[in-house]
Amino acid sequence: MTKGLVRYQHTGDLHFVTSSCYRRRPYLGTPGARDLFERSLESMRIRYDFFITGYVVMQEHVHLLISEPSRAVMAKALQVLKLSVAVQREERPFWQARYYEFNVRSDRKRAEKLKYIHGNPVTRDLVVEPDEWAWSSFRHHWTGENGIVEIESSWTAARRDVSTRKPTSQTRDVGHPFRLGHDQVWPPAC
Repeated sequence: MTKGLVRYQHTGDLHFVTSSCYRRRPYLGTPGARDLFERSLESMRIRYDFFITGYVVMQEHVHLLISEPSRAVMAKALQVLKLSVAVQREERPFWQARYYEFNVRSDRKRAEKLKYIHGNPVTRDLVVEPDEWAWSSFRHHWTGENGIVEIESSWTAARRDVSTRKPTSQTRDVGHPFRLGHDQVWPPAC
């Protein structure tokens, strides 16, 4: 681990994670590459038993808002996620060695990070509205589409059947804090 870098895990917090492609190259610049990342993310969610509150896959980086995995430390789960994508792509090296992580400890911060995640494609002028970007949890929350990645919140994750660890029929979080009201403007003032 980098000298001076401290990670606070095993806290029960959500974690806002950013991973970038090597030298910020657009290795996730095609729909197929972004689909591949989504499939790998869902596979790792199941394998390491964590829930995903939000995510976006951009051309050269990804943002995740996830819980701590119950079957491994977060660093291991993220390492395997990145490796699963890298081995299926020709670009070498694929990822930056490290990732950025921020513990999300309040509903206010959770809403802030989700707004940031879902606003990323709009800020980068890839789309006009967040729901137009197919590789984002925003679209799956609001359109009712069955996305590749299962989106949960801490509330719906808590309702899982603990004995079987299978989701209940209420795995989608409809109380998403990002939804813009009629009087709100995108992007939000910072």
